[in-house]
Amino acid sequence: MATPNHSRHGSMGYYPRKRAASLIPHVRSWPEIKDGPKLLGFVGFKAGMTHALFVDYRKYSNTAGTEVASAVTVVEVPPIKIVGIRYYGEGTYGEYVVGEEVDKNSLKDLKGIMPIPKELKEKQIDFSKVFQVNVIALIQNRKVKGLGKKKGDITEIRIGGGSVKERIDYAKSILGKEVTFEQFSGAGKFVDIIAVTKGKGFQGHVKRWGVKLLPRKNRKHRRMIGTLGPWHPDWVRNTVPQAGQTGFHQRTEFNKRILLIADPREKPITPKGGFVNYGEVTNQYVVLHGSIPGPVKRIVKFRYPVRQTVPDVEDIKITYLSTESKQGV
Repeated sequence: MATPNHSRHGSMGYYPRKRAASLIPHVRSWPEIKDGPKLLGFVGFKAGMTHALFVDYRKYSNTAGTEVASAVTVVEVPPIKIVGIRYYGEGTYGEYVVGEEVDKNSLKDLKGIMPIPKELKEKQIDFSKVFQVNVIALIQNRKVKGLGKKKGDITEIRIGGGSVKERIDYAKSILGKEVTFEQFSGAGKFVDIIAVTKGKGFQGHVKRWGVKLLPRKNRKHRRMIGTLGPWHPDWVRNTVPQAGQTGFHQRTEFNKRILLIADPREKPITPKGGFVNYGEVTNQYVVLHGSIPGPVKRIVKFRYPVRQTVPDVEDIKITYLSTESKQGV
């Protein structure tokens, strides 16, 4: 007989568990920072995982100051190109677009990505109404050797810190230029990782929610729930674990530490035989402590941390970064 009392299986905080609307993650909220102005986000591509040996930088860890081994994730971060600026105001119903600026020299890069009018008419922007400033960034997929897609994508990244005027001036200074990862963050700092998880399709109750198997002698089935709920209310509530879409959900990993930012020409990271299902890393890359959501080649969005409580670390000493084959040989 099943136990009468237990905690529910699966968090309702992630409900409904449906497919993400886009492979490019969207950021629901941006933090407010004191230093700046600077970009509050960046974009990269998950290359794979390896392991590293480094001196434990965590102050209150049992192994603080000693060499430890840990799994790390490698994310390739080619430079993004700033092709436009979008100015937002604040009204009764939230933020609204006050105006836009587009770099005319980047129009050829946007062909086939977004609709471009034949004639760009410059509209007067009332900067007194501007409350927030976002840049429109072009993700340069063609620069990533292991990616099959060559057509670029666009995404919005907020500029934070400083006054509104300083944000506007900073956005105009990088308009039409390529921005590297160092202009967003550095080694030893925290970032939030937003990505779409690996899709697993339609799955049953047990895999989707982690509920227990019914007893072996149960009638007809074991991998289902014992009851759909009480007689009243006379409908099945959404809190009842049921089969459905599993994976391909947008998820956020808070406070992932950046261990290393490097150029593959100076410090090669590609393992022997290449990263599985990805290949060779040819652009600047970032090494993160631990794992992140999504399979290889998945677009990963970095965000300035919104829940950071532990201070940044100035220097992380990595003694070994594995480049051995991941092919299982």
